[in-house]
Amino acid sequence: MLLAIDTGNTNVKIGIFEGNRIRASWAIYTRINQTADEYAVMLLNMLKNQGIDTQDISDVAISCVVPPLRRTLNQLFERYFNLKPLMVGPGIKTGIRIRMDNPREVGSDRIANATAAHHIYKGTVIVVAMGTATAFDTVSKAGDYLGGAVAPGIAISAEALFERTAALPRVEFIRPKSAIGTNTIAAIQSGLIFGYAGLIEGVVSRIQEELEEKATVVATGGYADLIADETKIINVVNPDLTLMGLKILFDMNK
Repeated sequence: MLLAIDTGNTNVKIGIFEGNRIRASWAIYTRINQTADEYAVMLLNMLKNQGIDTQDISDVAISCVVPPLRRTLNQLFERYFNLKPLMVGPGIKTGIRIRMDNPREVGSDRIANATAAHHIYKGTVIVVAMGTATAFDTVSKAGDYLGGAVAPGIAISAEALFERTAALPRVEFIRPKSAIGTNTIAAIQSGLIFGYAGLIEGVVSRIQEELEEKATVVATGGYADLIADETKIINVVNPDLTLMGLKILFDMNK
């Protein structure tokens, strides 16, 4: 079995592949100061609950955008699984050509998303990854990673609003009844939910205007379902896109 790990700034998403099928997946908070042993306790318990032994894990693929955790994760798998993970980064085979000014700047999660989108959806694709940041990645039909855009994520924006104002509260991320909020909480929810739907529509439309053919728009990340319900510009929601990309990258590099 392949164990795939997508380590983001807010969450760590873990998936177990049995062949090409995701047998189980989990999400935990990203904790920069947690040791390899502490991460191991959580991971081993999750595997045990699914009836999976460490000996069942034959390979590991990791995307990590939190530099201090790369060493921690390497230690975890060397110590508890006797495995050396494939760490997505410069020098690995991706099946796509990165047309950025500096290809090394592209985050490993964005590489995994772009690789998965190109292999799964075939044509020109715009990936909208809604996590700590909202990242837009564009891949041509020919497999060229063209670049994209990055905006603050919805949670960061909400937290900044709370921290930088004296009277505005934290709110739950749920759809308000209408765009015209009749109380403070509903007004903030309207600005966040409908505002981010508008942001995504605006950026995707501008990217689409610069492309030679119509792109499939694929949303992923923790807030994808919430925002996708508010816009018709998103064609597909794939919450496991990054994990699928890690599986594809591992198969290319094994």
